[in-house]
Formats: sequence, structure tokens, C-alpha cells
Amino acid sequence: MLRINDDISIADWELTTTFMRSSGPGGQNVNKVETAVLLRFEAARSPNLPDHAKARLQRLAGRRWTNDGALLISCDSHRSQARNRAEAEERLAALIRASLERPKRRRATKPTYGSIQRRLKAKARRSGVKALRGAVDDDA
Repeated sequence: MLRINDDISIADWELTTTFMRSSGPGGQNVNKVETAVLLRFEAARSPNLPDHAKARLQRLAGRRWTNDGALLISCDSHRSQARNRAEAEERLAALIRASLERPKRRRATKPTYGSIQRRLKAKARRSGVKALRGAVDDDA
């Protein structure tokens, strides 16, 4: 059972952990021990996540979201299998927490009078610089 917040927790059947050989630090030990973790979360089938959070989670996950609605998180930054698993679970929890937050609606605003004046002044200055470039008259 993985607790996300006071209201949401992920059941064990929703998480699948697979271990594989890591490409990270470990020297000769890296060729013998399977310390890298691939955590698979069945997000689309999860009864604990609200639908709006699932949609936002899919957008946040990007390429880590599979066609069958699972979220894949891999971790091979530590030499220990337990630490890699804990970090993968923490990454998943952070991603789910981020998907639960509703984004603020953007309110359209007009540019201020001063910002418009500054922009036009900068355009005029740049135009003047470019106007001075070009062919030089040698007669003078």
C-alpha cells in the first residue's frame, strides 16, 4: 500500500515491480546484481484516482504512459535495490500529487500603457540602428 495523501492510497495490485541489471554505478557488481527498478502503475484501471487526475497524470507522464493505460517509472541511480524501489515509489507519489492539483485558470490581461510605450521605443531604436547599416557614401 502506497500512501499519496490523506485521501488517496494505491493498492498493491496496482503496482508491479520488475528488477533488471543497472547501468549505473557499482563497478564489477553491476554485472551480477539486478538493482535497477521498473515500477508499473495501472493508472487507467485505478479506482482510487479521480478521472480528472488520470487525465492530468497522462499529460504529465508523457512518454512514460503506455497504450494500455499504465505508467512506467524506472530508477537505477542507487546501488541498492531497496533504495531504487523507494525512489521510484516517491517519484510516482510526486507525479500523482502533481496531477491532483488543479491548475489556475489564466486570466487574460491587457498590456499596460507604459509597457506598450517601452516596446514601441525599443522598436524605434532598433529600427534606427538597422537604418544606419548599409552602403557608405565615399564622396563625403
